[in-house]
Amino acid sequence: MTLVLEADYRPTDTEPFMNERQREYFRKKLLAWKDDILREAKETLQNLQDENQNHPDIADRASSETDRAIELRARDRQRKLIAKIDAAISRIDDNTYGFCEETGEPISLKRLEARPIATLSLEAQERHERRERVYRDE
Repeated sequence: MTLVLEADYRPTDTEPFMNERQREYFRKKLLAWKDDILREAKETLQNLQDENQNHPDIADRASSETDRAIELRARDRQRKLIAKIDAAISRIDDNTYGFCEETGEPISLKRLEARPIATLSLEAQERHERRERVYRDE
């Protein structure tokens, strides 16, 4: 059963954390994000096929190849992002979405609104990044 949300619904701290409405809100947000990425990927693929032409000028050819490489790198990052979106949707399905993987505490709604694929609370993420910097500097 899919819950129908009002068009202007936004999760608030005054309601129970990760109730059915909030889970459905974030599911829709994640699915819309994924659809946007997939649509952009199809457009990119179409553009790359349309641009499959030989440039007589070597500078034009180099520029075109550079643009293509940048676009493909961006699409690869988005492919990885889709995997994270799918993982977040799975967490919604098993009722672990919105809770920090490190501490088990709720991730703030503001953080989830800004980064719906977040798996760590802001504090845990900051600790993780500090540890990463320390080990990277050694």
